[in-house]
Amino acid sequence: MSIEPRLAARGLVKSFGSTTALAGVDVDLADGESLAVMGPSGSGKSTLLHCLAGILVPDRGSVSLRGRDVGALSDRERSLLRRQHYGFVFQFGQLLSELPAVENVALPAMLLGASRKDATAQATRWLGSLGLAGMEGRRPGELSGGQAQRVAVARALITGPAVVFADEPTGALDQSTGHDVMRVLVETTRVAGASLVVVTHDAQVADWCDRRIEVRDGVVVGSAVRR
Repeated sequence: MSIEPRLAARGLVKSFGSTTALAGVDVDLADGESLAVMGPSGSGKSTLLHCLAGILVPDRGSVSLRGRDVGALSDRERSLLRRQHYGFVFQFGQLLSELPAVENVALPAMLLGASRKDATAQATRWLGSLGLAGMEGRRPGELSGGQAQRVAVARALITGPAVVFADEPTGALDQSTGHDVMRVLVETTRVAGASLVVVTHDAQVADWCDRRIEVRDGVVVGSAVRR
């Protein structure tokens, strides 16, 4: 008996003017699986992530989350879906510089209706679990790059997302720190029961994931499973 993937894309096509970014891409993501999307600059990998995450709507094809057609949703419904079911980690963290770490992490939970007290308590627990106990009051500028990315991981996971999307999460870090962040990201999402999609051009980063696909000129040209 086949098991329905948590996230599935079929025949994704996306163009920007005369440039075709995706030319018919199929992707499945299983429950709790980590997937690396690799490819050179301009290959379409970030466009694929944005379509999977409901940030962009493909010109043709479909994306479904647990059988729900994401492309059929309105802009407002897709925005709500992203807040409720998706978490995001970006290359430069995109933390709010004026807020301390604990408030950066708590914000997504508060946007979904949690009280400030409950969201802050939950954020404090997440920061502690990621080795940042005692740093709750530090603002992003007072954290190292690796510490800031751990805050971003905690922020991505606080709402209990089905899928976490990470776009070049180690791109601004040195190799050692980048490996540490990937270890934390993969292990923590797995423990939380979330699936993970990582866009990267770095094969060593991709090695942390269960599976990888390679995108070139808007199509998937190869795939591999971690041994």
